[in-house]
Amino acid sequence: MIATAALVATIFFGTGSAQADTAPPNSSTPKTVAADALPTAQINGVVWTQTIVGNTVYVGGQFTRARPAGASAGTSEVTRNNLMAYNLSTGVMTSFNPNLNGAVRAITASPDGSRIYVGGAFTTVGSVTRTRLASFSTATGALDSSWKPTANNTVRALGAFGSTVFAGGSFTSANSQGRQRIASFTGSTGSLGTWKGTVPDGAVNALTVSPTGDRVVIGGSFTSYNGATTPGYGMAATNSSSGAGMTWNIGKLIKNAGPNGSILSLTSDSGGVYGTGYDYGPGAMFEGTFRASWSSGNTVWIEDCHGDTYSAVPVGDVVYTTAHAHFCGNIGGFSETSPRTFHRTLAFTKNATGIITRNSTGGSYFNFEGRPRPSLLTFYPDINAGNFTGQSQGPWNVAANSQYVLYGGEFTLVNNKRQQGLVRFAVSSIAPDKEGPRVTGASFTPMLTTPTAGTVKVTWKSNYDRDNELLTYQVLRNGAVVRTQTGLSVDWSRPTISWTDTGRTPGTTYSYQIRVSDPFGNTVTGDAVSVRVASAATLTQTPDPTASTEPKVAPDVNLLPAPEVAPDSQVVPEPKVVPEPEAVPDPDVVPEPEAVPAPDVVPESAEVPDLNVLPTPKGQG
Repeated sequence: MIATAALVATIFFGTGSAQADTAPPNSSTPKTVAADALPTAQINGVVWTQTIVGNTVYVGGQFTRARPAGASAGTSEVTRNNLMAYNLSTGVMTSFNPNLNGAVRAITASPDGSRIYVGGAFTTVGSVTRTRLASFSTATGALDSSWKPTANNTVRALGAFGSTVFAGGSFTSANSQGRQRIASFTGSTGSLGTWKGTVPDGAVNALTVSPTGDRVVIGGSFTSYNGATTPGYGMAATNSSSGAGMTWNIGKLIKNAGPNGSILSLTSDSGGVYGTGYDYGPGAMFEGTFRASWSSGNTVWIEDCHGDTYSAVPVGDVVYTTAHAHFCGNIGGFSETSPRTFHRTLAFTKNATGIITRNSTGGSYFNFEGRPRPSLLTFYPDINAGNFTGQSQGPWNVAANSQYVLYGGEFTLVNNKRQQGLVRFAVSSIAPDKEGPRVTGASFTPMLTTPTAGTVKVTWKSNYDRDNELLTYQVLRNGAVVRTQTGLSVDWSRPTISWTDTGRTPGTTYSYQIRVSDPFGNTVTGDAVSVRVASAATLTQTPDPTASTEPKVAPDVNLLPAPEVAPDSQVVPEPKVVPEPEAVPDPDVVPEPEAVPAPDVVPESAEVPDLNVLPTPKGQG
């Protein structure tokens, strides 16, 4: 039957470069983790930070209860105040229950993995006083009785190297000695170290230590460091012993600080530093991710997707981020939609692959045209926005190792299934690999026409898959496969595919449907539609095409969305912050605001007013 047909097909792929996924079309493109959401313990508030130590994930944030995967909010819950842990390979909660009385904003592990260091707004651990810093044994979960440094306000960032722990935040003293928003401590006794600097305003939200331990890069909303602003405005590289400023060239380009912007996260590996930020008005100009070299902080690449970016982590050849990205058109990705649609999880190549084009959205966005950029990879799980912070955000933090990528935040649904605050994704070899093509039934039908006597032109819109770009299509005529071909697509780019079936009998009615599968055999079949084949005599009349309907997404499970979680009354709000006067960024950089402001995030608890700390980034920028 196939041999008698003229197999003429046309596929339109657009102008973007090929994406990657769990089975990339190009073997040189890095693989991502699968988009299957693995069962994971849940919380009733928001997760701000996660750290993996061996097969245990330590989770910090603002929450009071936790429950197993699959349990609805309010059921099967146990007490977990602001700090908990779960098993990385199973997602099952552990017995670790230290009971902190305030928010946890940062967790880091000692170099040997024997302990974790925790920072935040808390003042007690159980019945024991610990003023915004604490340490726990990873073997027993016990509070370290000998490590008890103090800070007079919130600790927001931690890092460890050798025998030293580095801390950043909104404090102005540590161990009762003056320390402006950064301080170091010995990892064994908690005594105050020599690392310090002048950070006169804002807060230090993030820090990362170089692989050799000689430098610490800090980021936040501060407007100068040791009196310098270029760099020093929102970012600075420092000597890890003295705190003296060091060359950090990307800080001369990216200028995010003051009341309307900040660097929100910094992570690193031997290949460099990865940072994210937000911009919500004058004094800031970047919302995306950058990679800078350890050597002088030179720019390796920038992704300037529009939408504040909260966290990034490199693993292998991929960099995973979490954001509320709504436009990546400048780097060959998705366009702006109206109303806006958001991709809250993104993955990028670790290496630069192209050049940023001129900003096509106009308005207030800074133009990074001509700078090197990475490529988007095909990893698009669906994560919703929660309401705990009042910011309409989903994930706030991402962590990873060679097998798993973990998201934490305030979301309540992942891939249309109940999952609150925490979720795991895994590499294909240990994942179910059951995330298949999404559009099915009456929403996945071809358009049929008969352009010449005895022919049928079959045209359909590509399907899409959350973690595979290359899909295989089969055209079924009267239930039998008569054509097989492949096509590339993602949720935001679904090209039209067409094929002309010849040798059909004029005047005869045929039915056609499309079957699509991903590289792992996940398959859906659209509904059948029919057409009466034209003869030469009837070609003077234009046949009515059978039009496709709007997409109907393949169901995940028959679950209703979980109720959104209101902030727990036991979490005491932190006093409202008072922003410093706006600083002027480098004159070579022209920052401009995004359009519409949104409510501030609910402040965390703290006993000492957090003066000069700028709010967590606003919602829909």
